[in-house]
Amino acid sequence: MIRAATISSLLLGACAQVPGSGAADRSTPEYKGVETSLLNGDLVRFNVAMSGARSEADLDDYAECAAAQYALIRGYGFARHVRTKMKQEGGVQTADAVYTISPSLPRGLRTIDAEVVVADCEANGIPTV
Repeated sequence: MIRAATISSLLLGACAQVPGSGAADRSTPEYKGVETSLLNGDLVRFNVAMSGARSEADLDDYAECAAAQYALIRGYGFARHVRTKMKQEGGVQTADAVYTISPSLPRGLRTIDAEVVVADCEANGIPTV
């Protein structure tokens, strides 16, 4: 026999997972778009915006996904992170990220293999350019 407390717990748990039920919405990222601008040669700026980021890492991942896809679109296989500036206004987090793109693996600590990163972004539901 199932006790009333158990039924209540099951119902509350089910409600917490329904979209639009409050708390679940705050942890669901909403990707609001990417603006890309070529700064100079291989230097590219990505302005990304999202709401519902769980941490700055979510916003950083979004910018990295955009940079990786952009590198592939331009016929390059790699990118290197230069810098990122982040801010939050009215529940929307934004990042101004700069990357270099290149045909071969660049020097530096934060390099990315564009094909690997784009595949990872797709697997995790993060949009690219």
